Amino acid sequence: MYRWKTYKRNSAIWRTVFDLAQKKNKIIALEKESEKPEFWSDPETSGKLSKELVLLKEEIEEFELLQKEFADVKELGEEFPEELASLQKRIEKQEIRTFLSGKYDRANAILTITAGAGGQDAQDWASLLQRMYERYCQRKGWRTQIIEESPGQISMEIIGPYAYGLLSRETGVHRLVRISPFSAKRLRHTSFAAVEALPQIDLKDEKEIDIKPDDLRIDLFRASGPGGQNVNKRETAVRITHIPTGIIVSSQAARTQQHNKEKALQVLASKLYRLQEQERKKELGKLKGKQSAIEWGSQIRSYVLHPYQMVKDVRTQVETGDTEGVLDGDLDAFIEAALRLRPA
Repeated sequence: MYRWKTYKRNSAIWRTVFDLAQKKNKIIALEKESEKPEFWSDPETSGKLSKELVLLKEEIEEFELLQKEFADVKELGEEFPEELASLQKRIEKQEIRTFLSGKYDRANAILTITAGAGGQDAQDWASLLQRMYERYCQRKGWRTQIIEESPGQISMEIIGPYAYGLLSRETGVHRLVRISPFSAKRLRHTSFAAVEALPQIDLKDEKEIDIKPDDLRIDLFRASGPGGQNVNKRETAVRITHIPTGIIVSSQAARTQQHNKEKALQVLASKLYRLQEQERKKELGKLKGKQSAIEWGSQIRSYVLHPYQMVKDVRTQVETGDTEGVLDGDLDAFIEAALRLRPA
């Protein structure tokens, strides 16, 4: 039976962490900003602030609704354990947002999936992961758009509130064990694919990232993947090499060269931001007397389809036998558990 004292303790913690007063103050500040005559002169900035305002109001509305239901259920006490359990699940869903207070946690995301060694099996695994994340995004009501696609690698833009915050802990190596569909002898095969989640960064907002034109080599080529009537007809695809770091990014999904260049620069900014964050972690690790691990090279989750069915996260120990559900985008349990481990 769900215990009332447990619910009261968890609810008290949640109310403290949510910080309703801070959110209301932020709403007041944004509303004052929107009243300035010059606010609407920059549609891009005003649009971002308007979306933030809507999100904050929705969060407060949901919180106040839960407060009201809490008061109603409080009178019932332990006589209605099912109502208590249901309310607690809703509170836990909202609680996840308290772990999403990072600089870019509310931002859209750029997700890149890269197949490891292993030929067709590895490339097929990357495609399965692409489908898994697309289904997850559909469940969240987010939009996805392919930025660049080549054999064994795909980058996509994910547009939705908290997209980066929720997907940030998916960065790492994903391991698949199954009977290879490409093996005539039906042999068991292990495949690896690396997932990298980055925040979508607007260079106008990120002052720390300085991309100099002289540091870029820009190459044009014909798009080879989905892209409408322009595919293989004109050199609309763009590849940018950042000479100081050696980072290479490309975009081929847009119909025009200019739009592909803008998308590629956006991806470059996100990768440079990640590089800066990794360098900061390294320096912090040295100060603490140890080297901080970089997530990109670490295995975070195993998906076993043979000889048994199980998906297990090696960081949180969360596991399930519903492999079909996970590969169909049911990732909430894994993502939420990983967020709770996130360092402050």
